Amino acid sequence: MIIEIDQESGFCFGVTRAIRKAEEELQKGQTLYCLGDIVHNGKECDRLKKLGLITIDHEQYEQLQGAKVLLRAHGEPPGTYLKARENQIDIIDATCPVVLHLQERIKKEYQSNNPQRQIVIFGKNGHAEVLGLVGQTEGTAIVLESPEEVTKLDFTRDISLYSQTTKPLDGFRKIVEYIEAHIAPQATFKYYDTICRQVANRMPNIRKFAARHDVILFVCGKKSSNGRVLYNECCAVNPNTHLIDAAQEIDMDWFRDCASVGICGATSTPKWLMEECKSYIESASAPQD
Repeated sequence: MIIEIDQESGFCFGVTRAIRKAEEELQKGQTLYCLGDIVHNGKECDRLKKLGLITIDHEQYEQLQGAKVLLRAHGEPPGTYLKARENQIDIIDATCPVVLHLQERIKKEYQSNNPQRQIVIFGKNGHAEVLGLVGQTEGTAIVLESPEEVTKLDFTRDISLYSQTTKPLDGFRKIVEYIEAHIAPQATFKYYDTICRQVANRMPNIRKFAARHDVILFVCGKKSSNGRVLYNECCAVNPNTHLIDAAQEIDMDWFRDCASVGICGATSTPKWLMEECKSYIESASAPQD
């Protein structure tokens, strides 16, 4: 039985950078907090916890004084930085450069003083990155979770459209097409494709990978929204797709009469975890003496 790990799966650049920063700081031997899970993968969070990383929520962050806190790749709203200055918190900023650039663009748009303009973000309400983006507008940006929600916009007013970096391209394009068809003659519409191509390109790549194998193991933490999207893409191409969080969840009955197994994951899935799953299958399927 052939077992292949998808080389396109695994941490994106932003997550890799954030984890590297955390490891570098932890090596100094000082207490390091992380505001929220550094990555939506419980196994990787457990690994870093053993190295000393302490994950906190925003309520706990508000109580810190003089501590060192890492901000993960998703980014944070301006209020988080303000609180750091008030409480003498040393910020280790691991915000993904792509997200940071998007924050700056939205902030500049908001400060352009056009009260008629609606700043719209295609993204998931409550997602850490989206909270950071909406924070650049003092909470006034409109979030569209799906193309179907575009109807709630006021098409008689100017619209500027942005996207959470990990949203699917086809959904963004549907929103653009709808607004272009319905915007009033006196209103202007500007849109900015701010979707990270490293993430967006994974969708067509993972479809091809899933089609190549008899069985697919999609390794992903339960909290990953990116993982859910990519998992659904695998299922659409290959019904023999199984979502697992760890090697211990593998059922060897899945591989009966199977010639090839593909192992893939989300932008939050560590390579070592996919390797662990491969080793588990190899060990469990090896002939017994």
